[in-house]
Amino acid sequence: MLTQSQLVELLADHGQPSYRATQILDWIFKKRAKSWDEMTNLPESLREDLAGKYPLRPLKHTLTKGSKDTTRKFLLELGDGRYIETVLIPASPALYGERSDRHTLCVSSQIGCAYGCKFCASGLDGFTRNLSAAEIVSQIILAEELSGEKVNNLVFMGMGEPLANFKNLCVALEMITSDWGLKIGGRRITVSTSGLVPQIKNLAELPQQIRLAISLHGPDDETRDKIMPVNRKFPVGELFGALRVWNSKKNQKITLEYILIDGINADPEHAMILAKRAASIKAKVNLIPYNKVEGLEWVRPSDTACRKFQNVLTQAGISATLRLEKGHDIDAACGQLRLKKEKGTL
Repeated sequence: MLTQSQLVELLADHGQPSYRATQILDWIFKKRAKSWDEMTNLPESLREDLAGKYPLRPLKHTLTKGSKDTTRKFLLELGDGRYIETVLIPASPALYGERSDRHTLCVSSQIGCAYGCKFCASGLDGFTRNLSAAEIVSQIILAEELSGEKVNNLVFMGMGEPLANFKNLCVALEMITSDWGLKIGGRRITVSTSGLVPQIKNLAELPQQIRLAISLHGPDDETRDKIMPVNRKFPVGELFGALRVWNSKKNQKITLEYILIDGINADPEHAMILAKRAASIKAKVNLIPYNKVEGLEWVRPSDTACRKFQNVLTQAGISATLRLEKGHDIDAACGQLRLKKEKGTL
């Protein structure tokens, strides 16, 4: 799976006219061809050559886990035998700018993760490799086929740190947003990061008007150091400096993701500091009660404690949503299904 410009260059090397690129892209993104043989308006010799080098379907569906709230998690196998997950969330609350009647897909960008966030299952077995742009985009195509639903919104909040796979992320965003591709508007795409400062600044330079979410989870360095190892490299002050750069380039509010963990970051004092941080960049806050991950010791706060935390923010004038997460009954936290599959416990 290549971009339009990459296809034109490739076809020129095969002595083919540039309009063949339009034909191929139409087959891939509009007609959803599953094999090169279906592309009957291409020369047979070209189809055979491309089929040997560029598989149209780099992912294979392995398992679907359905939730009581109709959230569905798909376990997908890659060509090298590794596994990733993607989660389809219908009728999700308008947390990132999407309408509540839209279908949101949570997309993975890596196999595993190197950043070791203490609440996350994605990095429990470490980092394996980046996903290619084709593997990222194929999650969307396959999810639509498996569900029969049109994906309207994307959140890069699945397995991995999207900004650590910056080059392939940018190529994937071109495929997703272009008229010749999936044609999903940038404002319906949210990229989440643990706080990679240089890449946040680089992402701000992209033409697509994508949204940005920050996995903050601690309003000060002392708290965030316990949860987010990346904070030791890019501390809170430096991170918020990059977010001010983002605000100067883009026109959407930043969302601060904040997982509430009992005894760690969920006290009213934390909420007061968070309110000041959010106000400094005019950000929204998305509060997420901790979703239990097998093998980790964190504890979910009571609903009452979560409400009190939210109230501190709203009384300070911050837009704060308390997310009653979907998929709690299907191991929806990042990487849980993949870990069980690879350990043979699924």
